[in-house]
Amino acid sequence: MNGPKKSEPAKIIATLNALNVGEMDLIRAKLDRARQDCLDLEQEELAARLGEASSALLKADLKTYRKRVESVISQLGHLK
Repeated sequence: MNGPKKSEPAKIIATLNALNVGEMDLIRAKLDRARQDCLDLEQEELAARLGEASSALLKADLKTYRKRVESVISQLGHLK
């Protein structure tokens, strides 16, 4: 009986080394663009939540980041 194949440490290290600040900057740029788009729609509260998400991301508070983004997505769905 074969179990799940174990990952090799070198592969994990390579994956982690491939992460870079550019990816974080790209996420923040997308958040900033979405925030501005919400302001353009006169959705100040949603824009504020995206600002909170961006701040949470800088603090590595991924739980808050995700909650704020999901909240905005949900609210935007009701605007359609």
